[in-house]
Amino acid sequence: MSDTKTLHPETLAIRAGREHSGFGEHSQSLFLTSSFTFDTAADAAALFLGEREGYTYSRFTNPTVSAFQQRLAALEGGERAIATASGMAAIQAVMMSQLKSGDHIVSSQSLFGSTLNLFAGTLSKFGIETTFVDPKDSGAWRAALRPETKLLFLETPSNPLTEVADIAAVAAIAHEHGAILVVDNCFCSPALQRPLELGADLVVHSATKYLDGHGRVLGGAVVGSDALVEPVYLHVRTAGPSLSPFNAWVLLSGLETLYLRMEKQCANALQVARWLESRPEVERVFYPGLESHPQHALAQRQQSAGGAVLSFVVRGGREAAWRVVDRVEVISRTANLGDVKSTITHPASTTHARVSAEARERAGIGEGLLRLAVGLEHPDDLQLDLERGLGL
Repeated sequence: MSDTKTLHPETLAIRAGREHSGFGEHSQSLFLTSSFTFDTAADAAALFLGEREGYTYSRFTNPTVSAFQQRLAALEGGERAIATASGMAAIQAVMMSQLKSGDHIVSSQSLFGSTLNLFAGTLSKFGIETTFVDPKDSGAWRAALRPETKLLFLETPSNPLTEVADIAAVAAIAHEHGAILVVDNCFCSPALQRPLELGADLVVHSATKYLDGHGRVLGGAVVGSDALVEPVYLHVRTAGPSLSPFNAWVLLSGLETLYLRMEKQCANALQVARWLESRPEVERVFYPGLESHPQHALAQRQQSAGGAVLSFVVRGGREAAWRVVDRVEVISRTANLGDVKSTITHPASTTHARVSAEARERAGIGEGLLRLAVGLEHPDDLQLDLERGLGL
């Protein structure tokens, strides 16, 4: 397609980034090959030097992966995307390509457990220090800046408490300082939120979640300007945290239904969240689509819906929370999310189990907290399922 800017995102999710084998196939081709052959030695040299477009080796050039990258870039409104083996590989690729020893990160304290461990553990070994702040407090972001601060990192809505941060405000703080803002858009996907339009410089995804939508494969991606994505590409090319062609092919089919799925899952999540708020066994519900959410007005401005993930605190601590998890029969007991099947997990003992107790307390992840990722089942059935665990 010559001009994707005139098309609606629902169309781009199906039509953007098509790569063909030359046989006129209607479905996206799957190129299962480790390498590609060359017509001549000069042809090979030109391809490896980047003097002409083409494919050499599937660690960094593959038509199926390219199609996924082009489609996601179109959906996020970015110039370029680079796919990775997982969401954590995407975050790691950004950090290793944009930072060096002695650099400083300011990050939200409300993060997925593995992201917290990457920043506080792995990156610190390489001399990259991170200061964690309350994502909702603009003053805290500004106060944490240092001369050596090169990058701000934000996950919004956050995992698992669905805290919503003002992307435009944090982007302005980063840019005033000469730093870049990286936003994890996993919970929303481009169907609900486009951080680049709000001032973010790079967007990262765990494509494993809503971009696939069916819990089938792992994948990740980084989207942004060509200038910022090029170093990420060079890191992936060299270090090899690459997305496999098969997984890219599966993710392409997932993108085709992204907008339909998210519309219905968000509606289901809002109904379940309102029902949970009415239950006496539930102390509090965290969901940006609820009027009771502290950042509800902000979520309405920068998201097109509240999302499909909510969290709630059960009265009675871990014992009561585990009882809910153990008694559900329809909802899947798993730490994954973004699936058409609803899933439930106890963050303090799963996704954030390796995070220190102090960090969990700082992030508000208590023993009674449960995270529910709402799928495409009928919401009445999900409510009946949860009632099994909430009832004595």
